Amino acid sequence: MSETSRTVPAVGMVGGGQLARMTHQAGIALGVDFRVLAAGPDDSAARVCADARFGDDRGLDDLLAFAEDCDVLTFDHEHVPQPVLRELERTGTVLRPGPDALRHAQDKLVMRARLRELGAPCPRWREVSEIGHVTDFAAGTGWPVVLKAARGGYDGKGVWVVGDAEEAAAVLDRAARERVPLLVEERVAFRRELAVQVARSPYGQVAAYPVVETVQRDGICHEVVAPAPGLAEDRAVAAQELAIELATSLDVVGMLAVELFETDTGVVVNELAMRPHNSGHWTIDGARTSQFEQHLRAVLDLPLGSPRTVAPYAVMANLLGGRDPDVYSRYIHVMAKDPELKVHLYGKQVRPGRKIGHVTVVGDDPADLLERARTAAAYLKGDPQ
Repeated sequence: MSETSRTVPAVGMVGGGQLARMTHQAGIALGVDFRVLAAGPDDSAARVCADARFGDDRGLDDLLAFAEDCDVLTFDHEHVPQPVLRELERTGTVLRPGPDALRHAQDKLVMRARLRELGAPCPRWREVSEIGHVTDFAAGTGWPVVLKAARGGYDGKGVWVVGDAEEAAAVLDRAARERVPLLVEERVAFRRELAVQVARSPYGQVAAYPVVETVQRDGICHEVVAPAPGLAEDRAVAAQELAIELATSLDVVGMLAVELFETDTGVVVNELAMRPHNSGHWTIDGARTSQFEQHLRAVLDLPLGSPRTVAPYAVMANLLGGRDPDVYSRYIHVMAKDPELKVHLYGKQVRPGRKIGHVTVVGDDPADLLERARTAAAYLKGDPQ
C-alpha cells in the first residue's frame, strides 16, 4: 500500500453488487475509508460509493492496482480465482477472508471434503464424471439425486435435481462440454431451510446471529424470518455452535453464512458463504449491529458489535423485478400503507426475476410480519393484489 496521510483505515471491497452497496452504507457510520472495485459505473455499489474504481474484479492487474491504496481487501462475491488470490497475498495484500478459507466457498468438492474431515453433518455425496458414478450413488440413496457444479454456481444456477439416469446423463454431457466438475448429493428430506451467520475477527472474537428460517424458490431466497419460528432452543444453539466451529476451523475472517437443512434428527450443512449474505439482510433494521457493519468490524479487527435483535421477530422479503420497471412510482403507496416497513432498493436495472431490493418489517407476530412484507414486495414488483 502506498504511503498516505490517512488516519483511518481503507477497506477495499472486490465486486460492485448490492452487498458492496450496503457495506458502503455501514462504512459511513463507522468512519472508514471505503472503496469498491466495480465492473462499471452502473454497478449497484458504484452508484453510491464516492471512491469507486472500475476494472476486472477477477483480474490480477486491476486487483493489484486497486490494492495499492487499501489496508485490507474483502469481497462481495467468491469468484476471484485462487491463483490471483495467492499472488495478491504474496505481494503483501491483506485479504480477509484469505485464500485458504475462500477455497471452501469457491469449490464444493473442497468444502465437502473438509466438512467431512471436521465431522460436520452433511448430505451423502461423491465426485462424479460419468453416468456410472451417478447410478451407483443413486442405488444407495434412491432417486432423485442432486447434481451440483463444484464451482461457479449461485442462486440456484449450477444445481440440478435429476430423477433418473437419462436426466443425469444430460447434465453430465453439458458439464463435460463446459469442463465443469460435478458432485452428486443425496436429496435431503428436510422440514425447512435454515441459515445461521457468525462473524469472526483476526483476534478470534466471534459473534453469532439468531438462526433464521429461509424460504427458497427456484434456488432464490424469497423470505427470511428471524429468529426461525418454533425452533427448539437446543437445536438453535447447536446450529450456532456448529457455525462458530466452522468459522474457527476454516479460519474465516468476516461474515460466514451457513445454509442448513432442518431434518427430523438435526441440521445438515447445505452451503457456505464467506461474506454478507441474503439471509442476513434483515439485520439492517432488525439487529443491534447489521451484518454489513459486523463484516467491516471483523475485517478491520475491531471489537464486534452486538448481534441481538431489536424486536421479537424480523421478516425480510426479497424484491424481484417484474415486467414494469417503474418501481419507484409505487414506493409512495407502500410507505403510506405501512409506515413501519422499510424498503431497500439496490439501484439496479429492473429485469424479471432479478433481485432489485428487499423489504423488512419487525414486530411481535411473524405471521403478520410475513403478510405485510409479502404484500409490499408484490406491490412494488407490480403484481396484482
